[in-house]
Formats: sequence, structure tokens, C-alpha cells
Amino acid sequence: MVQMKEKAYFYGTGRRKTAVARVRLVPGNGSIIVNNVPYEERFPRLEHRRTIQQPLFVTESMDKYNVVVKVDGGGISGQAGAISHGIARALLKADEGLKTLLRQDGLLTRDSRVKERKKVGLKRARKAPQYTKR
Repeated sequence: MVQMKEKAYFYGTGRRKTAVARVRLVPGNGSIIVNNVPYEERFPRLEHRRTIQQPLFVTESMDKYNVVVKVDGGGISGQAGAISHGIARALLKADEGLKTLLRQDGLLTRDSRVKERKKVGLKRARKAPQYTKR
């Protein structure tokens, strides 16, 4: 737990693809702010909002904490995943007893899948040019 202007908060770093999210959980009423903007504006798709809320929903702490996030890198889906991972890690610091709940839903595991690099002589990572016999 870190002290911030007489207010305690819990910190967690989340990563997904090339996105990195720095998450702070502050005791509060359940608002989620991403890069100084409400997360509803930043993530218009319901799928991304659910991804972000999942750790709070699973641990039944939707209205216990305000979430303040700084996220950069990657795209929208990667950022949503990174925020979810960061919230799960911060919740773990707030209460060690939530570890089994978060682990069962796979929220503490970093999804390490990233885009494969393009290889020389190929069009993409694995797509080869069409073979011609003659």
C-alpha cells in the first residue's frame, strides 16, 4: 500500500500485447478513469468494458474502489486486456484472499501472445508467395 496525499491506494501493472497499463485502486464508489477520461468514452464497445470490469465483478468489489489508469501502447483490445490484468494485480495487493478467485478466472496470468514478426522472403509471418511450377 502506498500513501498519496493522506489517501491510500493499491498499485498494479498490467500488460497485454504491446500495451502497458499502470493501475491505481483508491477506496471509493466504483468510477473508472482511463487517461483522465471516463472509460465509457475511451472504450465504446461493450466487450472491452466487460473485459475491464471483470476482475472487479469476480471479486464483488465494483463499488469499493475507484480505478485510475494510465495506459499506453497497443490498440484498444490490448489496452483493455492490460487494464484488466493491472486491476487484478492491484486487487491482489489490496486483499491476498482474492488470489484463488482471480486465478480461477485466469485474470492474474499475463497473456503473452504477441504478433509474430515478418520473415524474409514471405509476405507476412507465415504466408508464402504462391508457388508456380513453370
